[in-house]
Amino acid sequence: MRKLIRNFTLIKHVLIILTTFGTVANCSKILVLVPFPAHSHWLWLEHFVLELLDRGHQVTAVTNFAATEPHPNYTEVVIDPPFDIPYYFPVSDMFEAKYSSDVSNLFLYWNVGISTTKYALRNPDVQHFIEQDDSSFDLVISEQFYQEAFLMFAHKYRAPIVTIGTLGYSDFMDRAMGLLTPWSFVPHPILMYKDDMSFSQRCYNFLISATDAFLRKYYYLPRQDKLAKKYFSSIEGPESFPSVEELEKSISVMLINSHISTTPPRASITGLVNVAGAHIKPAKVLPKDIQRFLNGATEGAIFFSLGSYVKSTDMPKDKLKAFFEVFRNIKHKVLWKFEDETMSNVPKNVMVRKWLPQSDILAHPNVVLFITHGGMFGTQEGLYRGVPMLFIPFYGDQHQNALKAERSGYALSLNFADVNVITLGSRINELLTDPTYKRLAKKASQLFRDNLVPPMDEAMYWIEYVIRHKGAKHLKSVSVDLNWVQYHMLDVVTFFTLMVTLTLTVSYRILMALYRDFIKQKSKETKKIVTPSKVRGHTKFKEN
Repeated sequence: MRKLIRNFTLIKHVLIILTTFGTVANCSKILVLVPFPAHSHWLWLEHFVLELLDRGHQVTAVTNFAATEPHPNYTEVVIDPPFDIPYYFPVSDMFEAKYSSDVSNLFLYWNVGISTTKYALRNPDVQHFIEQDDSSFDLVISEQFYQEAFLMFAHKYRAPIVTIGTLGYSDFMDRAMGLLTPWSFVPHPILMYKDDMSFSQRCYNFLISATDAFLRKYYYLPRQDKLAKKYFSSIEGPESFPSVEELEKSISVMLINSHISTTPPRASITGLVNVAGAHIKPAKVLPKDIQRFLNGATEGAIFFSLGSYVKSTDMPKDKLKAFFEVFRNIKHKVLWKFEDETMSNVPKNVMVRKWLPQSDILAHPNVVLFITHGGMFGTQEGLYRGVPMLFIPFYGDQHQNALKAERSGYALSLNFADVNVITLGSRINELLTDPTYKRLAKKASQLFRDNLVPPMDEAMYWIEYVIRHKGAKHLKSVSVDLNWVQYHMLDVVTFFTLMVTLTLTVSYRILMALYRDFIKQKSKETKKIVTPSKVRGHTKFKEN
């Protein structure tokens, strides 16, 4: 009986704690900002929105994509029509590898960020939403992807900020949380380096990282500042606005699309939280035609998708012909995300569809290879399902994702410019015939799935933690306000170096002065000698 009472008391206390937390966190009003018009980004972030709704929160979202189903607690401000990325940044540039250099990749991100931010902020519905005076929110959640001007919503509503980093870690995220990325062993995200860099690689990593930090601070962020002050001017005088850089430093928690099994160890801080794989759920039942097609793949099936931005229909004819030729001559079935389902001359073993449930397809036991552009989400889904991959990267983080997978032994990569019947066929053949790739893919999957807490639960804990405590300033290191010189104690090193140099210099001068006096005195004593002279036939020495 006593044990039963103790157990009842324990359960009672747990329920009280849960109720207390629930009272604070549940039914909170949350503003979610996803102005970037990439559908793949929204598909990932939508999982967080849906989870927040399931937990009873009221969510308002600024997005480019309207909800497919209504929800009583969900309000949306839709940017319609969305920014036309392919028009301003043509897909043909990707196929022609115009963004293959490191500096061009930096400016690609910044230019896309500025263009999409400006377009979203001047949207009439977004402007109307900014000018509302009766809105209030307990938390602002913003995608961490080059739309920093949108952080001004947190200033408008005096609400704490949680950001979600779509593409993993970046140096500026570390700086916003009070860390300076150690460039000695952490390569810049756009570089194809491992953490054990050679001297020349560390030199180049320093140059690229320093260039990024300098240009971001003095070229890119001022442009985001200008947009924020222009489009939020209706709420108060722009002269009273915090800078975008100050708003970044006020972020309470960053949820990062990264995992310990895919990212080499690096310095971290409590407010940086890994949530990679949060969007992956148990596989759903596939559409009947796809299920039937994959079930019939007795020799195995290949899934081919270039994502939502790079479209297979825009592929140059010679490359398209190479894919057709290779697929036609293998015994495996191929399921291809192709935007034109009316295309002729499709090999009999190939099925094309405009849209395909990627993660659910990868979970099918007959899928033995995933041909991908190397986007973060698809890479994680292939990794989670334990499927070997062939990467054909085009820009941004795709090259880095391909490099990591290839070095882990469960993937190969092929530059799009090098695609032909021989190169494509040889890599597909190697991935399908060498069992090592499958074995290492399964091992990588086990590591990726092995988490202390499910990633989505981890994300929800920290989101609701910030709501409960109305921010999390205690998670922020004071180092966020230190400059590069102070952070690395270069001022202190310089001070002590000068002190030691000064001490040694003074000591040297004193010793040299004493030495000179000693020599001078010695010289005087030596000169006191007797000079010879003759006295009565004898030699006599006369003292000088």
